[in-house]
Amino acid sequence: MRNYRHILLTFFPVYSVIVGLFLSGIMMLFLGENPLVVYRDILLFAFRDIYNIADIFAKAVPLIFTGLAFGFAYRASLFNIGAQGQFYMGCLASVSCSLYLSFLPKPLLLSICLLSSLVLGGSWGSLIGYAKARFNANEFLLSLMSTYVAIAVMNFLIRGPLIESKGEYPQTDVIAQSAWIPQLISHTRLHIGLVLALLIAAMAYFILWKTTLGFKIRAVGMNRNAARFAGIDEKKIFITVFFISGAFAGLAGFTEVNGIQHMLVQGFNPLIGTEGIGIAILGNAHPFGIVLSALLFGALKVGGALAVQVSNISSSFLGIMEGFVMLSVIISYFIRQRIMIALEKKRLQEESKVENQ
Repeated sequence: MRNYRHILLTFFPVYSVIVGLFLSGIMMLFLGENPLVVYRDILLFAFRDIYNIADIFAKAVPLIFTGLAFGFAYRASLFNIGAQGQFYMGCLASVSCSLYLSFLPKPLLLSICLLSSLVLGGSWGSLIGYAKARFNANEFLLSLMSTYVAIAVMNFLIRGPLIESKGEYPQTDVIAQSAWIPQLISHTRLHIGLVLALLIAAMAYFILWKTTLGFKIRAVGMNRNAARFAGIDEKKIFITVFFISGAFAGLAGFTEVNGIQHMLVQGFNPLIGTEGIGIAILGNAHPFGIVLSALLFGALKVGGALAVQVSNISSSFLGIMEGFVMLSVIISYFIRQRIMIALEKKRLQEESKVENQ
């Protein structure tokens, strides 16, 4: 019975995706569209040809990183809601290196861009960890507010020192081709950043489940008092976790700037941090689950963008559909937590009755 309950709870986020699609379908009916036809078109268009399939993986790359950013922190029972700001910090670091160091050889230039995005994103995240460790600040609110600061910094730089040559638009110049991430499949948008994302996901798994650091992170996440009693320095864990989490989000900035956009435009990808939260919850905060969840949302984005073109539904409905799915996934997290707490209380009560007998 317990195994059955465990399986149901493990796949609880999957049920929430179905609920989100169901709610989206109801709205389609009000708009005069057959949801089954629309979902069929999304599926067919998403996997219609090699270009679309490659685009699914390309869109999944930054989502994997922002999903890992939230999921890694969540394993320590920390909430990194500031992946959006850390993503923008990674973008700024990467585009700055790409513009000002374009004279360097391609391998060296890309390495510097990658490392700078990682370090700046991680450093931005570690500020939250430090505040949590030093002042016991609420990391939820602090990481959220740090995003607004990051947006302000990005807007200032794009409208100032980094503005394009003509000074007319809030964006940078196109970076030199020597700073472009090489394509994985020619004539598509899929680049080697996918390999990097998969390697980072595997590394996150290795850190969390195969190292002493990972054991300490999970111990702090399960019971901070017990971890403290066992001699684990939770303050160091807070700072370390937020640095690694921010570094993941910063790498998303590197792959987007150097792999897809080839420039930095004010306010681009404004929801990638929020999407990462839903993806991490859907993937049960497990690195490999996050990869699969990111691919699912990549397919929804690619197939949905094409499906709305052959239907009477507004293109903005794609965002509404993703919103329904994200909302259902996030709500399912809180429902799942309440169920798990109730089951644990019931288990403890049953054990107490047995001991009293």
